[in-house]
Amino acid sequence: MNEKISVKPADGKLGILVVGCGAVSTTFMTGVLMARKGLAKPIGSMTQYDKIRVGKGENKKYLHYKDIVPLAKLDDIVFGTWDVYPQNAYQAAVYAEVLKAKDIEPVRDELEKIVPMKAAFDKNYAKRLDGDNVKDCATRWDMANALIEDIKNFKKTNNLSRCVVIWAASTEIYVPYDEKYHNTVAQLEKAMKDDDREHIAPSMCYAYAALTEGCPFIMGAPCTCVDIPAMWELADKTKVPICGKDFKTGQTLVKSGFAPILKVRNLGLSGWFSTNILGNRDGLVLDEPANFHTKEVSKLSTLETILKKEDQPDLYGNIYHKVRINYYPPRNDNKEGWDNIDIFGWMGYPMQIKIDFLCRDSILAAPLLLDLTLLMDLAQRAGRYGIQRFLSFFLKSPMHDYTKGEEAVNNLFDQYVMLKNAIREMGGYEADEEID
Repeated sequence: MNEKISVKPADGKLGILVVGCGAVSTTFMTGVLMARKGLAKPIGSMTQYDKIRVGKGENKKYLHYKDIVPLAKLDDIVFGTWDVYPQNAYQAAVYAEVLKAKDIEPVRDELEKIVPMKAAFDKNYAKRLDGDNVKDCATRWDMANALIEDIKNFKKTNNLSRCVVIWAASTEIYVPYDEKYHNTVAQLEKAMKDDDREHIAPSMCYAYAALTEGCPFIMGAPCTCVDIPAMWELADKTKVPICGKDFKTGQTLVKSGFAPILKVRNLGLSGWFSTNILGNRDGLVLDEPANFHTKEVSKLSTLETILKKEDQPDLYGNIYHKVRINYYPPRNDNKEGWDNIDIFGWMGYPMQIKIDFLCRDSILAAPLLLDLTLLMDLAQRAGRYGIQRFLSFFLKSPMHDYTKGEEAVNNLFDQYVMLKNAIREMGGYEADEEID
């Protein structure tokens, strides 16, 4: 045992404030409420099911996370949300048509009490959304301060001891990092006060508000938000953990797990074509080219950090990688992802692999929201702040310090080692696996 890290106990209530009350959010909230009544199982959740080996030899044990570190209990979670549509979580869950009535009705009373606060919203960042449950703010600075008041009121009203904010709203249009506006907290605040709507996205206002209020912030979409130096400076200043971005649910999960097979087998890759169809609100927003570009940048980043052309030019020196998302309303939340993988082997002879993943977007995402919120709460109680790289396992485009040439770790199995070692360390055990 290593007694160096002291983790505060998970006493009191944990608030989880979700930005967006759509399909993913309501599936997450309904599942947690049903699980704590014993009416559903939180399958897919690492924090509820996974076991990690701690110790070696005679001292070796395989334990659930909660038996290694003090995780918040499902019974202690209190939900809140913001959304551009005013419907409560029950109405939103029914509208989403992800879950059947039998899986919603037993917790209807609890869901009806989760009423979205007015969203900080700019239609230019998500042109396909038309909700009117929106804050009337003169500037981005006013927007951030209104969100700070929301967080304060939520904590006070629900008598919370801790609170985590997680973005599960739609993908915003792409905002490139600009060192004139995004490099320092002072620059960021000036741009907010100047109401610079080009360089300050609404998501940045949520992140700023959360960090200012001491709440860990998780970016679940591929938006440029908390992955800028100004936010890292603010997280260091307020001693708050941050992570992101983009929940790794379907196709990219497959990619981050399958690409390592090619790498360890030393097979070549000439092309990887990925396409999706989905019809939920996410699909509607991504049907807008400017919003899709944000997602495309996130999805394309996975392969290049696993199969590096500079390490193996014969195998990965000329990969053609294409990603497409198509809005198709009849499928709603039931996404389908096709991957065509053109590989080559001995003496350069070509082969092909086809993957057809018929998945349910929100069913895969919901456990990620639970794991990320519980683990970020844990990280804060363990005194960790800034970028939480050990949570890369859950994310398509993990945060990293690109200003110093750092690369994200996208190999699923390396990410799992990082996750396990962090849990071990916070539990007082030795981090005893390495990433080669």
